[in-house]
Amino acid sequence: MRGKRAEEVAAVYLRKAGWEIIERNYRCRWGEIDLIAREGETIVFVEVRSRSNLAFGLPEESIGRRKQEKLRKVARYFLARLGRELPCRFDVIAVAWDAATGEIKSLRHLRNVL
Repeated sequence: MRGKRAEEVAAVYLRKAGWEIIERNYRCRWGEIDLIAREGETIVFVEVRSRSNLAFGLPEESIGRRKQEKLRKVARYFLARLGRELPCRFDVIAVAWDAATGEIKSLRHLRNVL
């Protein structure tokens, strides 16, 4: 439930920043990307991570090498289906929740990280 809420918070944040959300929860046989957005002419593949307990690390630290490889495959597939070359990058939006209240403690946008 918090994962979906974090994706919604991230989408709102990006729209407010003037980005266009192209796809949400884009799926293909290689996996899924939470958000695909456009910032100017750049296609941005966004992985959203959230945590309510930071005892096990920051949200963005949960993206392992295997997940990164999947994200790259899905992105290549998406770009191939688009049929034209555009600059692209991978961003992470990390959301930390207050475990007691369910309120957002922090939202960090990490650009070009994967």
